[in-house]
Parts: sequence; C-alpha cells; structure tokens
Amino acid sequence: MIHKKTRTYIPANLDIKWETLEPIYKDLVERPIHSVDELERWLHDRSELEAALEEDFAWRYIRMTCDTNNEQLLADFQYFATDIEPKTAPYSNELNEKLVASPYLDQLNKDKYFVYLRGIKKSLELFREENIPLQTEIQVEQQKYQSISGSLSVHMGDKEYTLEQAAVFLKDTDRTKRQEVWEKITARRLQEKEKLNDLFDHLRVLRHKVALNAGFENYRDYMFQALGRFDYTPQDCYAFHEAIELEIVPILREHAHQRQQKLDLATLRPWDMDVNTSGKPALKPFNNGEELIEKSIQCFRNINSYLGERLEIMKDNNLFDVESRKGKAPGGYNYPLSETGAPFIFMNSANTFRDLTTMVHEGGHAVHTFLTADLELNDFKHCPSEVAELASMSMELISMDNWDVFFDNEEDLKRAKRDQLVDVLKTLPWVAVIDQFQHWIYTNPDHLASERAEAWLKIYEPFGAGFADWSGLEEAEANLWQKQLHIFEIPFYYIEYGFAQLGAIAVYKNYKENPEKALEQYLSALKLGYTKTIKEIYETAGIKFDFSAGYVKELADFIKGEIDKL
Repeated sequence: MIHKKTRTYIPANLDIKWETLEPIYKDLVERPIHSVDELERWLHDRSELEAALEEDFAWRYIRMTCDTNNEQLLADFQYFATDIEPKTAPYSNELNEKLVASPYLDQLNKDKYFVYLRGIKKSLELFREENIPLQTEIQVEQQKYQSISGSLSVHMGDKEYTLEQAAVFLKDTDRTKRQEVWEKITARRLQEKEKLNDLFDHLRVLRHKVALNAGFENYRDYMFQALGRFDYTPQDCYAFHEAIELEIVPILREHAHQRQQKLDLATLRPWDMDVNTSGKPALKPFNNGEELIEKSIQCFRNINSYLGERLEIMKDNNLFDVESRKGKAPGGYNYPLSETGAPFIFMNSANTFRDLTTMVHEGGHAVHTFLTADLELNDFKHCPSEVAELASMSMELISMDNWDVFFDNEEDLKRAKRDQLVDVLKTLPWVAVIDQFQHWIYTNPDHLASERAEAWLKIYEPFGAGFADWSGLEEAEANLWQKQLHIFEIPFYYIEYGFAQLGAIAVYKNYKENPEKALEQYLSALKLGYTKTIKEIYETAGIKFDFSAGYVKELADFIKGEIDKL
C-alpha cells in the first residue's frame, strides 16, 4: 500500500476549507526570510501546501467524473472551484511577488531553479485581479460539457449503450450495421448541437475577456503565454500544420484508397473507416476491465520490471476506473496525486483494441508520475504537455513488442501493430485540424456559430476530412469538432499531442535500433520533470524537438517502413 508523504509544515489532518487555509497563506506571506536557506525552506513549505490542495482537487474531479449524475460530487467540485480557488489566487500572486522581490533570489542555484523561476515571473506578468471571478466562472461552466456528454446513450435492439460502447459496432464487418450505429450515434450527438454551441459561445466570450484584461488582443496570444510556451510560437504551429498536410496526408490518402479497394466499395463513408479490411472480426485483446489491468501489468513488466511494478501498485491501491457506464464522463485521463506520488487512471473501456492503446498511453503518464514523485518542489513535477504526452505516446509504441500478452495469435498481433502505426499517422492531421481550428476561433472572437461551422469545414478538408465521403452528411461533418473535449475544457491543449507524437516516433526509432539504451534515455528524460527546458528534455531522451517538414518526412518514412514490414 502507498501513503501520502509525511507533512512537515501543514497539519497532517488539515481540513481543506478556506477558514483553515487562510492562516497558512498569511504565514507564508508574512514570514521573514533572512537567508537563502530560509528562502528554500519557505519554498518547500509553500510546495507542501500546494501539493495538498492539488490532491484534494484531484479527488474531487475524479469522483465527479466517475459519476456525473451525483449532485453532491458536483457540488464538492464546484465548492473548490468557486470558494477556494478564487481566494487562493491572490495569495499565490503575493507569494510570487515575495519570492521575486527576495534579496536572496540570486543566491538560488540557477541551474536548479531556472525553469521554475521563469514560470513564476510569467505568472506575475499575466495576473489580473479582475480575472479571478472570470476564471472561476469558466472552471464551473466548462464542466457542463462532461455532464452533457456523459449522459448520451443509444439503443441497439433492446439494449442501451453509452456512445463509447456503441462505437464498438463501427468495427463490425456488416456494413449495414455499421451505418445504423454511426447514424444513431451521430443523431444523438446532433440533438445536443445547439446546447453545446451555446455553452461554447459563453466560454469563448469569457475567455476573450480574460485575454483583454491581461492586455492581449486575443485569447490565443494570451494562452501561449499562460501555457508557458517559451520554446515555440504560433508561427511554428502553422509550420507544423503545413508539414503534416505535405508529408502525412498523402500517405493516409493512399491508405484510404487501399481500404476502399480491399472493402470493394465505390466510395468510403464515415462508417467504413474503423472496420478492419481483412474481413475478420474486430480485435479483442481482453474481455473485461480487470483483465485489461492484469494484462497491462504483465506487458509493462515484460518491458522493464519497474514499469510493471508501478501499475501493480496502482491496482493494489484501487487507482483505476476503466469500465464504461452511463453517467460516467467520456474520455480517459491519468490524474497525478501530488502528495501520494501515484496517479489515478480513468477511462471508458468497451473491450476494444482502442482501449488497449488508451491503457498503455495512460500507463505512460502513470510511470511519469511515479518517476517525478520525489522531485524537491511540487512545481518541478508540473511538466508541460509537450513532455507529458511524450511519456504517454512513446509508451504506446515501446509497449508494442510485448503485446503478445494480449494476442496469442501471430496474425492478430501483426494486425494490432499495423493498426497502431497507422493510428500514429492518423493522429497528426487531426491534431493539426484541432489546433488550427482553435487558432481561428480565438483570433476571430466575434464569430457566429454558423461561421464557426464553415471555418471547421474549410480547415478539415485539406487534411483529408477523415478520408471519407460526407455527401448528405454535411451537418454531422460541420459539428465534428464538438466531440473534442479539449476545445471545451482545456483550450489550446492539443498541438502538444502532435509535437509529442513526432517525439514518440523518434523514441521508437531509437528503441528499434537499441532497446536498452533508448529505454534508459526515455526514463532519464521523464525523471527530469520540468527542471529543464523542453528542448533539453527531448535531448535527454535522445531525440530532437523539431517539427520541420524535413524532420516530419524522416519520421513518416520510418513509420511507413515499419507498416510495410507488417
């Protein structure tokens, strides 16, 4: 069993409510600091408080997403968002000011604290008192997306399915059945179209106000600063979009053509894109959630004993919720527990191959959580997404050589590996579309919902539009963006998947050449947390932080070659 780290500053049984928190914040604000040693002690005490708050918030979020119909769990989450966070924000800013103004700041180890202090100074630049209530309202409003999405279901025959469960039928070899379920899922989503448009319009207005208050022309430019994007610019994102359109889309278009021929279809429709072209039933790597967890532990153990032990620790401490059910929020995530030093994995398994890749993806995040658990300050563990997603996406690929745990049939194993490698390429255009769409949304802040739909189609088409024929399905295509949780809940958190996917391909390329060395470099990079720049972390992993067309082509050629071998 694992336990929270022993506290040395805040009370062990601290009740997380403002009445008990405020005296601690006041102590930190008012405490005199007479030496660099006292400054570091102050940093550790602040870190301990922030870790306790983060873990408390984590459990409120986890419990709410596990049961979106439970009003008490929603209220518990909203209490933190509306009563605690707005009151801690001004104090956090005061603590940042105290740190930066300290005469002992320059005596801190520059190599150790450079990245941390860079982030603190940026937070001070962006902080505006008037944004606190706006950010609170945004926090509460954006959770409505999960409540709406988590309630959606369809009936197939006399049985009710969540949309995740129903999507399994899109892999059925019976085209009529695929079309039926696709149309039911799509119709159910479109019933919520206006509600989701209204929700997003409200969020867009609030976010634009935050940006204006902070002195920015638009929310895109604000978020690049707020997310700490010190290593690249919006122009670099556009260059990435162009590279993906130039180098990846033609490969996927050729794959789509091959799919059409193998399925012997005049044209590919959206319900034809997930079925296996071999004519065989969908892959079934496990039968239930418990088996998924057990097989994942074995898979990780076969890569490296440390990796398997981490998932086993999670299982022993009930840190998984993997089965799909009505009332559960959609999607999947790995949520770090800052004091415990372990994470919680949440997902919606419907016993499909995609659930296997979700598990090893979140398992990569989980390993990252464990590797950074003992870093000195809580903030050192707050990796930028470009690094966090490198951990998870690399694990998807590294783990493939041990997928025989899931597939005892050699042909099924080859199918699984090939599907995964194709999915790696398919990820890149979708990332480019979502990212470019968000650039458009927030640099055109006064747009109408109809203009947003037009912009989506204009952006989606050059990237293949899913490589299917959408004739007669224009409304469904124009509202596809509403499926993407990140647009509602984590704005601008998506390009990171693209950069990290390129990084993961490079890690896998190294792994195929020298598994032991590549794994050592990968784990060494993850152990750094966020104590180095993104470029330095990538270099430690033995790869480049690069998204030029030439580099994209090099990695695409490697993956194409690996697919051809299968």
